[in-house]
Amino acid sequence: MARDLAERGRDVLLLEEERTHGQGVSSRNSEVIHAGIYYPEGSLRARLCVEGRRRLYEFLETSGVAHSKCGKLIVASDESEVPRLRALEAQGHRNGVEGLRWLSGAEARVLEPEVRAVAALLSAETGVFDSHGYMLALLGRIEAAGGALALRAPLVSARQLDSGGFEVAAGGDDPAVFRVSGLVIAAGLGAQDAARRIEGYPPEAIPKLRFGKGVYFRVSGQTPFERLVYPLPPPGALGIHYTRDLAGQGRFGPDLEFVCDKTYDVDPAKAETFREAVRSYWPGVSNRDLQPDYGALRPKIHGPGEPQPDFRIDGPEVHGMEGLISLFGIESPGLTSSLAIGQFVADRLAPS
Repeated sequence: MARDLAERGRDVLLLEEERTHGQGVSSRNSEVIHAGIYYPEGSLRARLCVEGRRRLYEFLETSGVAHSKCGKLIVASDESEVPRLRALEAQGHRNGVEGLRWLSGAEARVLEPEVRAVAALLSAETGVFDSHGYMLALLGRIEAAGGALALRAPLVSARQLDSGGFEVAAGGDDPAVFRVSGLVIAAGLGAQDAARRIEGYPPEAIPKLRFGKGVYFRVSGQTPFERLVYPLPPPGALGIHYTRDLAGQGRFGPDLEFVCDKTYDVDPAKAETFREAVRSYWPGVSNRDLQPDYGALRPKIHGPGEPQPDFRIDGPEVHGMEGLISLFGIESPGLTSSLAIGQFVADRLAPS
């Protein structure tokens, strides 16, 4: 959003409470570029993911950021799962996802000999990328367009001015108070807290934050698959799937556990739970060692057993404050969608 606004000629200041950029939810991302298959037709998740993915590949290419359009398989491990996989295929087509191809089990094993599948859906547009390189490239574009990044500068308060815009107070080593014509809250796990710091922000318009914890395990030995491999998704998540980084390190995850506080530890005892889940589509996991990798938190705005809501990109129609856009619940596929989200918000604050 800061990049898009800066390149439209707006004076942009990006407030960051950490010592460097990109230390929030995007620093513990799976680094998967999602195609846009799973999300309800017409939702912000579906629209912004598909558009964002197309723009992301172009941005990564022109910016020299490492990435690989490796593709992925979504697999049905037994016949009972085939109708759900067909429904997912139809959902992807409705969302405008390119490069989807139905595979028999035999065709899937030609591509990935170790996979267990009676059928699979090939998503050719799925990939992986260097998320930190991407964020650094965005920062370079912001600064090249005259924008600025203020580090260790948390939001202290903000109030709407009668003359329009906001007076914003930032803390940290060099506290400052300044006036802005527009304000965007895009703080991930800190979005709800930031909204509460805005004087007059209606409490009922702030969704409850839930910490959705997911952990990953590394797989020892040679990478088992060239492509990403996903099971059929459980409610509110994508299931414990196989992904790999650009260096070829394979990992499984994430799972989903709702927790009460910020904790990133990985319980080694979960390895057996992961092994059992993965065995459904990769029997060879029984012969491999799984080691704890890392944990992550997703800023969920729903609880256990509740349907996953859409992204919340709230303007004055929700909170009644002109010039303010608040983003809540920007979890997966938020990073894939980010360039499209940036344009969506910039269009509302600074129409071309």
